[in-house]
Amino acid sequence: MDRASTGVQSRGSNAYPGWAKRALDLLLAAGALLIAGPVMALAAVAIRVTMGAPVFFCQQRPGLHGKPFTLLKFRTMTDARDADGNLLPDADRLTALGRLLRSTSLDELPELINVLRGEMSLVGPRPLLMEYLDRYTPDQMRRHEVKPGITGWAQVNGRNALTWEDKFALDLWYVEHQCLALDLKILAMTVWKVLKREGISQPGEATASEFMGSAG
Repeated sequence: MDRASTGVQSRGSNAYPGWAKRALDLLLAAGALLIAGPVMALAAVAIRVTMGAPVFFCQQRPGLHGKPFTLLKFRTMTDARDADGNLLPDADRLTALGRLLRSTSLDELPELINVLRGEMSLVGPRPLLMEYLDRYTPDQMRRHEVKPGITGWAQVNGRNALTWEDKFALDLWYVEHQCLALDLKILAMTVWKVLKREGISQPGEATASEFMGSAG
């Protein structure tokens, strides 16, 4: 997928030293946590009152080079199960508060803690499920050559409204073109996308369909 017309001039990831990206992450994540602290506290109380404990959704996700880490998000679903003990579909477990948190991206705020820990970056491919690792093509696996991000090139170019193949193509484009200017551009675009609430879910899905592997 050609995304060369971004207005960003880059010589690739080698032109973007790791210390510069880490410094940006620490500065902006710490500032965002301070500003968002009261909102996060209110969200935590609302979740506790409406859904009970736990407040956070914690799940193992693949990080840099596929190394697992514990992703932190605000909980948006109940643990409702059917008569056989199986979890109900996402659409049936997603609460009204959960929909609000997702549509405003407030459920992602705890990931700022992952950024401070060094497990994630503000910008990078989204961390998906561990079981997807065996389903990627060699090219798709390259999305793990950089730290996963809270937002990314795929998120500002369609998010969950994209097909899996388009998402991975955008992720790979980011891996090959990452630079400070591009990260700043993505962060600015993310603010606009959040305000517009675009691409929250795939058509016909509460969130996104499961990735089963690419054909061929």
